Amino acid sequence: MAQQQADPDAFKAFEREGWTGASASYAEAFGSVTSQTIPAVLDAVRAGPGARLLDEACGPGWLAAAAVERGASVVGIDISAGMLAEAQRRHPTVEFREGDAEQLPFADGEFDAVTMNFGLLHLSRPEQALAEAYRVLRRGGGVAFTVWCPADEALAFDLMLRAIEAHGRTDVGLPVGPPFFRFSDAGECRRVVLEAGFVEPSVTKLPLVWRLASGEAFFDVMHRGTARTGGLLRAQTPEALAAIKSAVVDGANAYHMADGVEIPMPAVLASATKP
Repeated sequence: MAQQQADPDAFKAFEREGWTGASASYAEAFGSVTSQTIPAVLDAVRAGPGARLLDEACGPGWLAAAAVERGASVVGIDISAGMLAEAQRRHPTVEFREGDAEQLPFADGEFDAVTMNFGLLHLSRPEQALAEAYRVLRRGGGVAFTVWCPADEALAFDLMLRAIEAHGRTDVGLPVGPPFFRFSDAGECRRVVLEAGFVEPSVTKLPLVWRLASGEAFFDVMHRGTARTGGLLRAQTPEALAAIKSAVVDGANAYHMADGVEIPMPAVLASATKP
């Protein structure tokens, strides 16, 4: 069988639709882990009083709101109408607008900082997004983004992928996107930001832990609160999905603590400067 070719536009449409449907579930569960990176991301771009910051793929708006609390002037953008509605509901005084990180609706040199917290791995053209970030930054401005570490370290993905491979199918006709863990590699992060024109790249690992009520809660959020993984799960047969769920719940419950499960989910933080 011929390998399915990537279609960037189809993948972008899939991500937009998927996150619109998953916005509320994502916000309720993923925030406890993805928000752990926010202080480090804001420190990396020196977000503070008077700084003009663009938060791309802003999701429910946690990073944008935290930057405002530091005194920055912030715009959060996302392609998902559902995510924007969730962000505005949670943070009514912060400016959010619809926007595509790969084609920013802003002038050259308009911002002091550009951030993307776990957004780059969902883009169809990540190099184009970094080129756009470079364009809208002023000289001396900083860019910072986070992605997950590889699946064998970010264990929620390892649990899910192993269960799908054992009990279901991965060739279910979803649009093909860039490799999910491409930027988990520090060398690839440095290469792509340098290629975009940035200097002084820095890549560090952040030791995050995802705390959830139970293994069942973990499966539910991956099923209902994600785009790519959720789409893969929803494409399984009912029998396969039940077997996958059983394996995932058992695997997650191996990380049981006193008040739930705690799954290691380290992340990569990359940052650089526009010369």
